[in-house]
Amino acid sequence: MADEVVLLDYRASPYGMRVRIFLAEKGIHSLLLQMNPFHKKIPVLIHNGKPVSESLIAVQYIDEVWKYKAPLLPSDPYLRAQLPKPSLRCEMKVYESGKKTSRTKGEEQEAAKREFLECIRLLEEKLGDEPYFGSENLGFVEVALIPTYSWFYVREKFGNFSVEAKHPKFIAWAKRCMQKESVQVSS
Repeated sequence: MADEVVLLDYRASPYGMRVRIFLAEKGIHSLLLQMNPFHKKIPVLIHNGKPVSESLIAVQYIDEVWKYKAPLLPSDPYLRAQLPKPSLRCEMKVYESGKKTSRTKGEEQEAAKREFLECIRLLEEKLGDEPYFGSENLGFVEVALIPTYSWFYVREKFGNFSVEAKHPKFIAWAKRCMQKESVQVSS
């Protein structure tokens, strides 16, 4: 495909990582040009000169534009519209409460750890015994959540706790996701 694809991104950004994973899943990573901007909000996907902002919107855009690979989002518009809400809420809570576990002390840190672990518990419950959320393959929920996993070690170290000790199914899911080539080349 002769499309020009540029991703304005920052390597350590979990939001940029989700767009990089989706591009890799669609086989577009060979077209990817990465730039490291010093200002404005990232990531920004630029396709044929047209910017697409916000990582969750960018991954939906990627799935719709590059249809020659299997879709990663449901084809039903209603089901597709439902995906971002719970995923984004969970991801934001995991990210924000996790960040507080490494940046606060005392009771504030303990409250953040409880919130973080409760979010993980809810996600683990939703995952059930399935290998991935809602399918047999990596999908939208994985792409929304797995970038936060790369920060778990820091959260656990500063907060003095272990996610795996309390939620082994969730960690097994995260490790499965990390084995995917698209995640490996994007992290």
